[in-house]
Amino acid sequence: MIQTLAIIGVGLIGGSLALALKEKAAVSTVIGAGRSEDNLKLAQSLGIVDSWATSLADAVQDADVVVLAVPMGAYESVLQTIASALKEGAIVTDAGSTKQHALVAASQYLPEHVHFVAAHPLAGTEKSGADAAFSTLYQDHLCIITPDNTTDAQALAVVERMWQDAGAKVAHMPAAEHDKLLGAVSHLPHLAAFALVNAVNKQKTDDFDPMAYAAGGFKDFTRIASSSPEMWRDIVLANHHVLENQIDILMDELQTIRIALQAGDKDRLTALFSSAKDARDAWLAEHKKDNT
Repeated sequence: MIQTLAIIGVGLIGGSLALALKEKAAVSTVIGAGRSEDNLKLAQSLGIVDSWATSLADAVQDADVVVLAVPMGAYESVLQTIASALKEGAIVTDAGSTKQHALVAASQYLPEHVHFVAAHPLAGTEKSGADAAFSTLYQDHLCIITPDNTTDAQALAVVERMWQDAGAKVAHMPAAEHDKLLGAVSHLPHLAAFALVNAVNKQKTDDFDPMAYAAGGFKDFTRIASSSPEMWRDIVLANHHVLENQIDILMDELQTIRIALQAGDKDRLTALFSSAKDARDAWLAEHKKDNT
């Protein structure tokens, strides 16, 4: 059991972790921290946290484990703020979408007597705030931990057990590999969804509103465009080197489709669409339980 857990950023990610650990009796006390008193009071009323503070230093001073559930762009300022308040042997971990950025920030700002373990649970929704949290968010989802040669073995074991107690399946991989993978299957789809909504919306005039006639396909594809703009701004900036290449790959695919359209090449279009369908169907079949 984790005796005292401090969660900085009590929204969907941090709040769901707290609820899951509480249900499993895997934590004794949860302290919430953040900028919004209203959100922290709501989190306490919902049983997510036992107490809260808007002072990050006050929130972490007695914590055995600290979880950063904040935008990637806030890592540096948060780590600087809490560094001197952390007790010896405290474990700091995170839930961010880019791991190289997290490891660099931790090595720069955390003192030697504190252990950092970089982690990323692959679960979420487009909603945010304490009232979006639910205890089964991580159930049977993957959590990737990216230890490096400085990671303390005991701290790693604590963080791994924490995510397992929350219901996640834990895997380890190098941070660079994680960032490349997530760039392809998470970050790029979000960019595509944002871009598609903007492309359609910009066609709107006083006499023409294509979104007024959008149906299920548009809704399904663009669901993640309702995600937090600030959070995704920070994620894509932190992983921009990977994403620049991913965008080029996507643009190449769109250009291939455009060329086939211009040529009226039915066979080429059928082959392109079939390739995508076959790849997605195979993925769904392999991960049927995860995609129900």
